[in-house]
Amino acid sequence: MSESSPLPPVRLTSEAELARDALATPLLSRAARLARWAGPDTRVGAGGELVEEQLPGAADALGLTGDDAAATASEAWRVAVDTGLVEIVDEEEGAVAAGADLALLTSGAPQDVLGVWLTALETVLADASVPDLDDLVDAVDGGGEIDFSSLDWDPEAEAEFLDGVLGNLYLLTVSEGGAGESPVPLPALAASMIVPDDMGEPTNDVLEQVSDAMMRLDDQFRLLEPVGLVDFQPVDETLMADADEESSAAADDVDVSRYGMVRLTPLGLYGLRARLLESGLTAPAVGDLADKGADALLDGTAAFPPTAARAETEQWLARREPLAAARELLAAARGGDAGAPLRRLHCQQALSLVGLEAEPALREVLDDAELGGLARVWLSEHGAADVPPPSEAMIFWLTIDTIAAQLAAEGNSAELQGLVEGLAQQHGSFFAAAWRVDHPATPDVLEAMGRLHPDKKVAKEARKAAFKARSQQGG
Repeated sequence: MSESSPLPPVRLTSEAELARDALATPLLSRAARLARWAGPDTRVGAGGELVEEQLPGAADALGLTGDDAAATASEAWRVAVDTGLVEIVDEEEGAVAAGADLALLTSGAPQDVLGVWLTALETVLADASVPDLDDLVDAVDGGGEIDFSSLDWDPEAEAEFLDGVLGNLYLLTVSEGGAGESPVPLPALAASMIVPDDMGEPTNDVLEQVSDAMMRLDDQFRLLEPVGLVDFQPVDETLMADADEESSAAADDVDVSRYGMVRLTPLGLYGLRARLLESGLTAPAVGDLADKGADALLDGTAAFPPTAARAETEQWLARREPLAAARELLAAARGGDAGAPLRRLHCQQALSLVGLEAEPALREVLDDAELGGLARVWLSEHGAADVPPPSEAMIFWLTIDTIAAQLAAEGNSAELQGLVEGLAQQHGSFFAAAWRVDHPATPDVLEAMGRLHPDKKVAKEARKAAFKARSQQGG
């Protein structure tokens, strides 16, 4: 992900709801229960871990049974220590006490609870990048030290791989037309990290790498689900056991969900966004601009997909009186800089969400060279009476401004090409008049029209007009 390119905005639930979700996660709730269970007789080892003889008691306190009870209790205890729910008060004796942060879970603000949860998330993410315990045991050398070279394990690379996978999952979730709340197949997520973008048919070697990555992610997402980051359907173990016996034709008919499905929870979206912001990426959330000025709204939503831009604008408008909001939007839309046409387009889109209470603000700018055209459009669309017709100069100026905005928003799109063809067809002398339009973007717009129009003769007219416009502006 590029640090200069903002990600699509995410829609987050309220911090109060997210805090409730955090408290309900299996891992944090267990960690809190163990913090309250710990007493004067509780003892830990040099690394803060519960001594082995106390693990059964911890598992019993959590109501855990079975082969994994002690391991689950040990994990919850480590999270309790890492998050400050438990403090080691005497390292020599291994004595502990309830930590200062334990009270935050019951009396702190939602942001406090989420801060504790984010720390727990970091602990689990670090665990998820560590090799399987059996592999660690096999790597212990004669001196009792772990021979990391024998593991074929690069801690930094493992962490980067998991960060990349989670980044892709976040992007798929927040992108317009992406997965949204739907789960993502594990093979697709693994392939997003392994298969090059320009590769047509993956080679057998690449497919084997995808399969290995998928199984590694299966292990990692099993660890990440209890902290509430994801909802996860693991790989069907019977499917993997039978894989060698299935023909390729039969494999094509297998339900893809059996290979594992994962989706970010609302809490997971919050957590990953927090990590992305911490790493220096621009990761906006819908509502970020609600308390900022109209200039920030119009500039900020320029890179938003349409649905997100509308949602952001609706939240911004909800905090303001319609007439005052319209005046602020119109003032912010003025300007002759390169971004001004797109601001005016977003201003027009924002004003479409405002009712007739805003009419006085639109009438106030009817004689404004930059805003008079969009004001007339708004008034006509809202059925207002006595809307003065625009002058020919205003029509041409608005046309140039609109095309400049479309170029900034979409580039050389098919929709814009259709608009260009329609203008040239409806107005035979369009280019003869257009080059005289006193708009900073006139030369660039006419050059773009020359590129976009399929008729060579018309395209040549557009390029000649662009040359005249640039000469007129002293360029």
